[in-house]
Order: sequence, then C-alpha cells, then structure tokens
Amino acid sequence: MDAAQRRLSSALENIPAGQYKALRLHLGLDEKTNAAPTSQYPADHPLNPNLNGLHWSWQGGYIFLALEGAFRAKNGSPAGFSYHLARSPNRTALTFEGDFDLTADATVDFAFDVPALLNAQTPLSFTQDGLSTPSHKGDPIVAALKANLKDAFTLKGVTSSLPEISRTSTVKPIAMPAKHTPYRFTMSGYFSIPPLPRDNPLIQEHIALGQKLFHDTALSRDGTLSCASCHLTANSFTDPRRFSIGVKGRIGTRHGMPLFNLAWKTSFFWDGRAPSLREQALKPIQDDLERDETLENVVAKLEKTAKADFALAFDSEAITPERIGLALECFLLTLTSFDSKFDRSMQGKEQLTDEEKRGFELFMTEYEPRMGQKGADCFHCHGGPFFSDHLFHNNGLSPIETDTGRERVTQDERDLYKFSTPSLRNIALTAPYMHDGRFETLEEVIEHYDHNLRRGPTLDPNLAEHPPTGIRLSSEDKKALVAFLKTLTDEKYLAK
Repeated sequence: MDAAQRRLSSALENIPAGQYKALRLHLGLDEKTNAAPTSQYPADHPLNPNLNGLHWSWQGGYIFLALEGAFRAKNGSPAGFSYHLARSPNRTALTFEGDFDLTADATVDFAFDVPALLNAQTPLSFTQDGLSTPSHKGDPIVAALKANLKDAFTLKGVTSSLPEISRTSTVKPIAMPAKHTPYRFTMSGYFSIPPLPRDNPLIQEHIALGQKLFHDTALSRDGTLSCASCHLTANSFTDPRRFSIGVKGRIGTRHGMPLFNLAWKTSFFWDGRAPSLREQALKPIQDDLERDETLENVVAKLEKTAKADFALAFDSEAITPERIGLALECFLLTLTSFDSKFDRSMQGKEQLTDEEKRGFELFMTEYEPRMGQKGADCFHCHGGPFFSDHLFHNNGLSPIETDTGRERVTQDERDLYKFSTPSLRNIALTAPYMHDGRFETLEEVIEHYDHNLRRGPTLDPNLAEHPPTGIRLSSEDKKALVAFLKTLTDEKYLAK
C-alpha cells in the first residue's frame, strides 16, 4: 500500500472458501520471502521493488513500513522525520476476530490511523526520541512502532464484492504488422521486471524505425536538429551543455536528462508531465525552445521519405503522430545500462578498491547520530539497482522561482520545487548536474548535500531530518564517495 501514490488496494488469490473466525494481517515478510530474489515478481506485483520502492537493494530485504513527513519545530522552522520498520525479526502479526463469510469473493476494508502509530501505547516525540530510525536491533523507536501498530490498524468491515484490482483486461497491440520479429529484452539479474507497454510490444521493426526517427532532423522546423542532437551516446544520451540549444539558437531552461533504463519509469521529464515515453517523445518536437515544429508538418515531411519504413513497422504505410510516438518509445525502451565496474564487482568478476568500497559503504549508510551512525545517506533516493527511486523530491537547492518543478504539473503546493530523481548510473558521464545543470562536478554535488541544503516546507524528509549544520563528511569520505560514483560507469557509453 502507498498512501502518497493512492495505491490502496491489493488482491489475494487462492484463499480457500469458507467461514472464518479470524483474519490475521502480517506487517512484514518472513525471513525466506524477505531474502528471496526480487527479479521473480511481475511488474504489478506488490513485492516488485520498482512498484513499491521499499527494497533495501544491495543490503537485501524490504522496508515493511515507511512513514516520512515534516513538522514544525518549537522555533517554528520546518523539520523532517523518517521512520522505517524493517528486518524479519520486526515482522508484526495483527489478528482480528469475528465471523467472516469468505465463501465467495470479498473485500476486506482496513483503516490505518497515523496518529495512533505515533501516540498509542508508546507515544513518540520527534524532538525527544529522534527524527529517524534505520530499524536496528534495540532501537526504542522500532519498539514503539511495533507496540503502536495494533492500535493503528482497524478492521472496518468485510463485504461480498470483487475488488476492482483483481479484474484483468485484454490489451491488444496497436497496428502490428503481419510479419514481425520479437526483440529479446535483456537486463541485469538484479533488475526487477519492468512495466513494458502491452499495447506496443518490442519488435525489431518498431525499434529500427524508432532509431531512424531518433536521428532524423526532419523532426525539427529548420531541419537542423534531431533527438540525438541533445542526447549524445558518449554522454549516456544526455547533453554535455548546461542547457540544450534549440532551433535558431534558442536556449532551454533545463538540463537534458539521460535516456537509459527508461523501461522502469512511469513518468517523464524533470517534472513528470508525460505519463508515457510515446507522449514524451513528441513534446520536444513541438516545444518552441527545442525543435519548434508541428506534428502535422512532421507527418507531411515523413510521407515523402519514410512510407516504406512505416509499412514495415505497422500494418500499413500510414504515418501518424501516434505511430511516430510508438516507434520512438520502442527504441528508447531498448536503451539499458547495467554493466559497470560496480555491477561486475557484485558478480565477483572484479574488485573495488578500498576507497571505492568505503564510498559504497557511506552511500548506503543512513546518517543517524542518535545511534552513533554516520553516513552519506544517499540510498534513500538513489537506492536500488537503478540508483534512483524514480520519484520526485525537493533536494534542497536554492530555487529558481520561475521553475516550480512538479508543482507546475500537479498544481499541488506539496510538490513545490520537486524534481525527478535521476539515476546515478553513468553519473561521471552526465555532467553538469541537477535539473538546471548548476553543478559542474561531482565534488560540487557532494558539497551541496553535505552542508548547503536550503530548508523549506517541501524539503525531502530524509534530508530535512539532518541537522542545519549538515552531515559534515570528512574530505577523505567525500573523495571515497566520488570514487564509488565513478564505478557506476557503463563502458559501452564511453567515447570510442
């Protein structure tokens, strides 16, 4: 379940029909399931890390409960808290007794009371008890959360109805050619199964057309720019300039994002305004700061040069904006990255240096002085095999007030100055950094997170929980972090 994402339902299959005297809910997983490979779960399964964002990736295991937010300190300044309950010994059983008729499909409705989680049997105070917990053994915050859980969950009722989430529908591919060649999608064994579009299967014919369109300058008004003009292979399909240059020398307002491992994302652009790659691919064509062309003109130009290509890729030679988007989507979905020095070290094929290992340790360690634990705390937003949670965060940059980020799309003040979390894979190749390219080096990025955060109401809780003075890493630790980040480079993107 995820309240922030409005994912509040889940289906349980193959429960024996009958009359029941109790329902038992386990918050958390048994040790075997918690340690099992995550790559086995379909894209829409609750235990798929790409869906739930609650897997500790390289450390192994899931976070069972994550409660993060902001509050006002006594001096009136905003502060953040981050409470996590994890590790199999902390698995908690909740039992609800009664007479339950489960002889047919049914919906069980629970209520979750956040104040009770913090104030029931063992009240918690952010300022007195601590702002975060890494869920370590003996942590009093963990003990309090477990004690309060039984009062936080309430069984509201059981109704005889089939949950909407369990109904499946058949999705038909769009305009598939009679003859086509399936594409073999490959990925790391550490990666979760991606939510590939079922109406746009990966076939060689779609991909070949998409690749051709990606390099076609006819998709710009003056015939000078293609997608590839601002997404260079040697820079992991991003732009080495701070801002891309559009037709007639027009300068953009955001740094070009890298284009790899997009198969695992569900929203695109820094502000997430495109819900699919097929929609994302068409927007730069029409943006007056980029290629400044109309889709009607693009279709007219392609009808003179590309009818045969579209006839191979689809069920006819008809060229439409939809088909342009579908072809570009298929090509972009094939751009993956999973073979770096770090990946090879995890497979036992290569060894990290002591400095790189130290950097990885810092990267994956939460800063929690209450428990005597100091780390760089990077993994909250950049954890997992993609080194990104694919969500939106205010990461404490001094804002450019004309660019409100995600809030511009949602019109929700809680999204003010939030931007998409980029992957840190190939980070050594994708400078400059941040949505506006304000930092030229990795060292500058680390200095920002170390002690230069700008605090505000929407600052991410995992950053807002740090003291105003910052985490204050040593110079050696900062060098180790940079060394580790450089191990995430996939050599296929290096300039030949």
